[in-house]
Amino acid sequence: MVTTIPQSPNTPIQSVLIVGNYCHDVLLQGGAVVAETLGGAASFISNVLTGLSVSFHLTSKVGVDFKYPVNHDPIVIPTSKTTVFHAYFDQGYSENAHQDRVLKRVEVCDPINPSDLPDRKFDFGMAVGVGGEILPETLERMVEICDAVFVDIQALIRAFDENGTVKLVRLKESGFYHLLPRLKFLKASSDEALFMEVEEVRLWCCVVVTHGKDGCEVYWKDGEMKIAPFGANQIDPTGAGDSFLGGFVGGLVHGLVVPDAALVGNFFGSLTVAHIGLPKFDLRLLQHKCMLSNILQGSELCGSLCWKLGVNGKGRPYNAVMLLLFCQ
Repeated sequence: MVTTIPQSPNTPIQSVLIVGNYCHDVLLQGGAVVAETLGGAASFISNVLTGLSVSFHLTSKVGVDFKYPVNHDPIVIPTSKTTVFHAYFDQGYSENAHQDRVLKRVEVCDPINPSDLPDRKFDFGMAVGVGGEILPETLERMVEICDAVFVDIQALIRAFDENGTVKLVRLKESGFYHLLPRLKFLKASSDEALFMEVEEVRLWCCVVVTHGKDGCEVYWKDGEMKIAPFGANQIDPTGAGDSFLGGFVGGLVHGLVVPDAALVGNFFGSLTVAHIGLPKFDLRLLQHKCMLSNILQGSELCGSLCWKLGVNGKGRPYNAVMLLLFCQ
């Protein structure tokens, strides 16, 4: 099993590079607009990492029409519009599309080039494009400057028909397959996993497959493991997989082993589906969520995380979010 080295309380939090464009998301049902929100995997992941006190650099592109305030400024392309997705929740299942909604890309911003990435090293890199903005050469550059690269498969296998409807292509046909041996983790939903050979890919890198309300599974060369879910009242599934990946990487940054980090991912994914748009991760919400679940109560994890995440002599957590999550 792949693990990380536990961080002592005095070890600085490691650096993360997030690569993916911000988007404008429009949710529609019955032909009417239900909500308009900030979108893009980068927005959900940065939201989670901020809540977990993880430092990161974000490389994202938008057009001059970008309309949402963000804490990490994107690159503004004066000749382009911001990527826009319409999510239709009443059109049923479409071949190669999400079963819970049909996605259409109606505007597209410029791709992210290798030259757009910072000229420095990172401990972790996250390739999380949603609209085709991640190029093979960009991912290759990320591998060069990041010690461990995590990729959401949607950044690799999404394609778009003449109407902008999202389609999926097989991973072997994506133009990225040759880079798999250089990746650390590949994350996919259960629907997306159908477009790769998990048994083959797990020989190259660790594969994490999310199953929504049923938690997730982690596959590596010599084994596999199911990770328990957290219950959720689903309102909007948008961003759940992104928040999972943010929580997963955030857990690893804090020194957790892979199964424990995946549990953190499940937790943040469950919070996200209960909201439209970006959830607000306040302490009261996290505390309430932990009290409703007994998954971790009484486990050895509760005690060990106090040391891993840092508690001072008076017992006050340096990272209250993570301490509440596991030790309530």
